[in-house]
Amino acid sequence: MTPDALVALLDYHYWARDRLLDAVERITPEQFREDLANSFPSIRDTLIHLVSAEWAWYSRWNGESPGQPLPLAGLETVEDIRTRWMQEEGRVRRFVGGLGPDGIKRTFRYTLLDGSPGSSVYGQSVQHVVNHASYHRGQVVTMLRQLGAQPPESQDLAAFYRR
Repeated sequence: MTPDALVALLDYHYWARDRLLDAVERITPEQFREDLANSFPSIRDTLIHLVSAEWAWYSRWNGESPGQPLPLAGLETVEDIRTRWMQEEGRVRRFVGGLGPDGIKRTFRYTLLDGSPGSSVYGQSVQHVVNHASYHRGQVVTMLRQLGAQPPESQDLAAFYRR
């Protein structure tokens, strides 16, 4: 993996995020919070999990190990989540942009939310952030379909490359 390849992966990640959030903005607040019995009960909860995970990884990259997920306060609407996620995007992009070819291969240590120790390679953890989000974006697409809502435009990596 090269720094340019990681940046391209982040470009894809945030492009797909925006397509998903555009679709979610079209549902009602009640649908946004409806318990659909998924990994996380609602679309809102799933999106908050994604922002929280990105925030936790960024914190770990900077030597901090959060002991709990991102607080939910202020994340009531799709726009609240979009705004917070865009803040995380700026931080993530600046961090990854500063790693360089040697930095993406370095290992860092941290503590997981459950208190157990962890270690990862910077570049691999960035890949994980993108892969993790892809998994949960797919769940949100399924939840939108369960609600009878229009799913987002394709979020496939191939669609991103073809654009």
